[in-house]
Amino acid sequence: QVQVLESGGGWVQAGGSLRLSCAASGRTFSKYAMGWFRQVPGKERDFVAAINWSGGSPAYADSVKGRSTLSINNAKNTVYLQMNSLKPEDTAVYYCAVVPWNARGTPLTHVSDYEYWGQGTQVTVSS
Repeated sequence: QVQVLESGGGWVQAGGSLRLSCAASGRTFSKYAMGWFRQVPGKERDFVAAINWSGGSPAYADSVKGRSTLSINNAKNTVYLQMNSLKPEDTAVYYCAVVPWNARGTPLTHVSDYEYWGQGTQVTVSS
């Protein structure tokens, strides 16, 4: 059974930084893809960042581009999302997702692209 476990959320003042981690386990991952999405109450889940197993150029939403860095550790099936210069509008529940086989070969940016999801981690940015 695949498990997706997020960590690293919390409370931070505007301008601060957080590092989110996401580890996938429970099966063998080969050409997999992982991504981060976020959601606020009453709204759809939005794309934040995504990366492929090959560690090529990640994809970022415009809202976080230039302030966030996504990296991958294949040995641990883990991705890390470093978020800097956080703003109150970054407040949301952040979800990690994984798909075990990415035939497309490029980062996946849609909710429907992913097969397994974590429970989410809350990020709160105060002004």
